[in-house]
Amino acid sequence: MKVIMTTKIDLASMNILNRLVENFGFRETEGIFDGNPVYARGDTLILTTNEEMIYYDGLDKAIEAQLGFKPEIIAFASRHSSKQKLPALTTHVTGNWGKAMYGGKNESLAIAQPAAMKLALLKMSELNDLGWTVCYEATHHGPSELEVPSFFIEIGSSEEEWVIDRAGEIIAETIIYVLENYKKAKFPVALGIGGGHYAPKQTKRALESDIAFGHIAPKYTHPLKKELILRAIERTQGKVDVIYVDWKGSKGETRQMAKTLAEELGLEFIRD
Repeated sequence: MKVIMTTKIDLASMNILNRLVENFGFRETEGIFDGNPVYARGDTLILTTNEEMIYYDGLDKAIEAQLGFKPEIIAFASRHSSKQKLPALTTHVTGNWGKAMYGGKNESLAIAQPAAMKLALLKMSELNDLGWTVCYEATHHGPSELEVPSFFIEIGSSEEEWVIDRAGEIIAETIIYVLENYKKAKFPVALGIGGGHYAPKQTKRALESDIAFGHIAPKYTHPLKKELILRAIERTQGKVDVIYVDWKGSKGETRQMAKTLAEELGLEFIRD
């Protein structure tokens, strides 16, 4: 079973849930999760919680305890907030390269699903008739303590955008497309290092080539520990083929370590 996770306290999340129910044939079941109705369509469920999803470590275990199954993947339908209030459609995996400021644990990473996030990026870009930015975000915030692959897919970046029906429709359609296709999609997988939070070079690579990114460690998290880079590779579903470095967007010791590590592991190294 695949899970789309929503929360009652997030306007964008509720927008996406409503578009999924209206447009994609989800039906309310007798199931209850965290006191809220469960919606189903084939092998996909929409679950709703009452708190911020970024703090929901152990969500996969809560699903198993309440509903009796372990999800194969979780798509978090969420808002994105920024001071710049840039209208955007974004996707990323969760985790903390350093101290956990917004959920998860220190230096802990969730399991990335690169094909799912690449398909999300491509589909959002294809459907984007709003003229908004479409991009990856770097790995950040919680939950980090999940033992199944997951990704956030978000409407940004202010209350004005969160409630726009068309934005909800784009994300809803993208989620359905991703969950139906991610397992059969085959892409070379890269760990991304460097650049800004909105990963402009990684986004451009993913949109213009066959590379799919898992975890992305932006410059503001550098210097990175070697053990954490290895952990990011380990916490990626499937095989990582490439270490990709935004060279100018990385601190010297981190980019050199990444280059050496690629050689040690026999991975392709891309310097951009």
